[in-house]
Parts: sequence; structure tokens; C-alpha cells
Amino acid sequence: MSNCNSFCVACTRTLYSCHWGKPQKTTKSKQKAYLWVTILSVVTLLALAWMYICLVSYNDQDDVNWKGFAALQLWINWFMVLIILSALLSGYCVFLLCFALFQVAFKEPLDLHWTHKIFLFCGFVFITAGVTGITFMWQEEWVTVQLSLEATGPFLQFGAVGALTLMSKLVFKAVFFTTSKKFSRYVIGATFTVVSAAIFLCPLWIQSPCFIEKKDLPPKPKLIGHRGAPMLAPENTIMSFNRSISCGVKAFETDVQLSKDGVPFLMHDHNTKFLLRTTDAKDKFPNKTLSGGTSLTWAEYQRLNAGEWFVQTDPFRTVSQLSEDEKALAGNQTIPSLLQLLNLAQDHNISVMFDLYSFNESNLENNTVEIVKTIQLSGINPDLVLWLPSTKRNYVHTTAPGFTQVYNNIDDMKRNKGNHLNLKYSKNSTTEIRELRKTEVEVNLWVVNERWLFSLLWCAGASSVTTNACHILKDIEKPDWIIPYHLYRKICFIVDFASILVMAGIFVNQWPQNQKDLTKLERERNVPLLTNKQVV
Repeated sequence: MSNCNSFCVACTRTLYSCHWGKPQKTTKSKQKAYLWVTILSVVTLLALAWMYICLVSYNDQDDVNWKGFAALQLWINWFMVLIILSALLSGYCVFLLCFALFQVAFKEPLDLHWTHKIFLFCGFVFITAGVTGITFMWQEEWVTVQLSLEATGPFLQFGAVGALTLMSKLVFKAVFFTTSKKFSRYVIGATFTVVSAAIFLCPLWIQSPCFIEKKDLPPKPKLIGHRGAPMLAPENTIMSFNRSISCGVKAFETDVQLSKDGVPFLMHDHNTKFLLRTTDAKDKFPNKTLSGGTSLTWAEYQRLNAGEWFVQTDPFRTVSQLSEDEKALAGNQTIPSLLQLLNLAQDHNISVMFDLYSFNESNLENNTVEIVKTIQLSGINPDLVLWLPSTKRNYVHTTAPGFTQVYNNIDDMKRNKGNHLNLKYSKNSTTEIRELRKTEVEVNLWVVNERWLFSLLWCAGASSVTTNACHILKDIEKPDWIIPYHLYRKICFIVDFASILVMAGIFVNQWPQNQKDLTKLERERNVPLLTNKQVV
């Protein structure tokens, strides 16, 4: 063995087993070693699957950050902490599995060190906790994972075929040339056959709205700024809405509450954490109980800074993209009134859609009346008002018939003979979205930030999307991919057939050498040599 090979063997042995010298082989230690390699392989697959879930959930990182803030009263990017931990776990498992393969290639014992075993156990607990948390606290995210498979399924299948082809050499050796026990051979062979069949045939079940002809691609969804452009400026501030205008949004989406003296203003948070996340209210009014919009007068709200938190916490890690003047402007924002937003929307012919919030739900009806008055007094074109709140909808329809009624429930829309929906993107399947669009229903989906999700919903025919990332989505000129389904099936057939041919070539090429290895192995074990018929 060359010095280079000796050095590589020593490195992999040290990293995997923490032994410089070659440990003594025993049947018992060998069985344990194979067991731990199996465990390592399983945890690696779980870690990669968990990392995939985290990446496709990135669109909804605000939900995780909000839960962290609600629990700990501290606004940081909790989701990014989760991503970093998951990436470290996945990378660790993948590298460790690679070292195991190197050990096999160098014909070294697979003695996994106890520290690695502890880390694998901790990784398994971490993944289990994450999956349990999603299942019981964030169940709708499983729908996001299902949607992501419509966007990535074809590519995952091609990757799985490639991995299967690469692994076939080790599997063939284990089944036909190394393992002398019939039961072990049958188990490994049957497992490989079932997995191969599933991978080769899964294109029959892969569905996606992007399996379409180019001529059938729907128009690009319009953009609605979610509280403005909160990745580029503090949410629900005039700067944020101005930044969304430069993205070409068709509407502003915001949240409205009433002050103690009846002035409608823009603010999302409306529970016991009211004002603590996005303003300096705790410093300005340390002795006041801040439980909802009516806690302060409009004059007192105007004293609050609504932008400094954005510069300090950098919630979307985008502050570095701002110039020094923009950072100074962002850090000096105040809470705007609804009237200010309506005037801005009218000046730029942009629609306005909003939710109504109140700490006391019984006040919502009175708030509705006041807000309708404010909108009518502003002089804005009624056609630009997208009325979303369900409270006193009949009153609004009678008092302001020019408002466009938007529903968050299909049954309510049909009952009132409407044709505008505002739904969470995971509320309905892509097939249902396409069917709604066929009936000329305007479907807006919220909140869509990631390119893959926007591309998928574009293929499905969404009319518009509410987004935090209007500056990113505005530059997307076409979906990530579209392909006719019949062409995809042909490509899959070619890829599968090529994989089978390569695996057959590997098997035939392995046969002579591994027959010699098998003969040597049987002699060492002092058992009768298997015949060719038994091997096959």
C-alpha cells in the first residue's frame, strides 16, 4: 500500500473509529458494526428528509419566529437557528456515512466510535421532536411538504434513480458474493428489488400543475404587498408601502385597528404582545397596560418609533441590502393611519385589502362602521377597496356597494354570489385552484415568498399572491419548469432503462472477481462452497 493510501486509511479510520491502529476483527464486533452502519444510514436518510422539510418550510419562517416571540418575548430569527442546526446534523451524518463507505472500500473494520453513537442518538431525538412539533403544533405545514413534491418530485425521482445505480455495486456484492446466509441474501435482495421498483414506477403517481404545454401556461399572478414590502422596510409603514410600489404590486395588504380616540391606524399585532415587537412602546409608556388598539390615543401612537426594531433585529436578513440613507429612513418610521395609506393608494391607483383587529372582539362591529366612514371620506375610488373582513359584511355591502367583496371561504363566496377569494396557499390543492379559475373566480393566495411555491401556483393558475418578497417575485419571468406530461413520461422511461442497463453491466463486470472473493470467503469459514445455482 502506498504512503498516500496509508494516510487516507489512517484518516478515515481515525474520523470514523477514532483508532490509529487497526482493531482486531471478531464476529461479534462485526455484527455490531453492521448494525451501527444500518442505524447511521437510517438516521442520515431521516436527517436529509428533515432538512428538506425545513427548506420547503422556509416560506413560512414567520410562523416559527412568531411562536418563538410569543413564548420567549424575544424577536430573533428562530427559524434560521432551526435551519443551521438541521444543516449541521445533515452534513455530519452524510460525512460520517461517506467515511463508512471509505472504510468498506479500504476493507477496514466498521467500528463506529461511541461519541458518534451519542451524536446519532441526539440527532434522532432532534428529528423526532421536530416531526412531533409539526404534527401537533403546525400541522398545515405537512400540506406545504405535499405541495413541494409537486414542484420537486420529478427531480427527486431522477436523483433517486442515480443514487440507486451508484449503490447497486455494493448491493450486488452483498447479495451475491459476500453474504453466505440465504436469509440475509433474500432480505437484502428483496428490499433492493422493492425499492428499485418503487423508484422506477413512481413517475406513474407524480402529479404537478406544471405538466402543461407552454401555450396553456396561465398569466403570471399579480403581486399584493403583505404589509408593504417587509423584507425591505419595517412592516406596515409608509416606507414599506412605497417600496412595494416599486415592485409593481396591484394591492396593499395591511391590518387596521382603532385608537382610543377612534382613529384607524395600521398595526398587525393585537394580543398581549401588542406593540412590543415592532415599536418602542415599552420604553415610551412603561407604566401603561398595552393590550390593544384602544390602549393609546392617536397622538400617543404617533410618538412611537415603528422602524428601529427592523434595523436592529434584521428579521429577514435583508438590512445589509439597504444603503445608509435607507437604514436611517427605516429606523425613523412611525405608525401610519389608514387615511395616509388610502391617500397613497389613490395617488398610485393601487387597491387596498385589510383585516380588522381588536383585542376585544365585541368592538369589531363598531370598528367596521368607523372604518367604512374613513374610507368614504378619503375620496378613494371604491373599486380600489377589497373588503375582506366578514364582520357586518351585509352592512358594508349596503353602505358601500362599490367595494369589492373578498371572501376567505368558498361556501360564503358562493352563498353571496361573489367571485373573489383570499385563501392561505395550502388551503386548497392546485387542482382545486385550477378548477376555481375555470369558473372565473379571482383567487389570491397568501403568504407566498419562495420561488418554487410561486412557480407552482403560477402553473396552477392563481390570480395573485400576497407576498413579503415582492422584490424577488417581480423578476420571475417564467415558472421554474414546465413540461408536457407525455414528454416527461418518455424521459422517465429513458432514464429508468439506462439505469437498468448500467446496473446489469455492473453486475456482469463484478461476477468474475467476486466469485473469487466468495470462494476465498467460504474457504476461510470452512463451509461447503456455494454452487453457481445457489448463488443465483
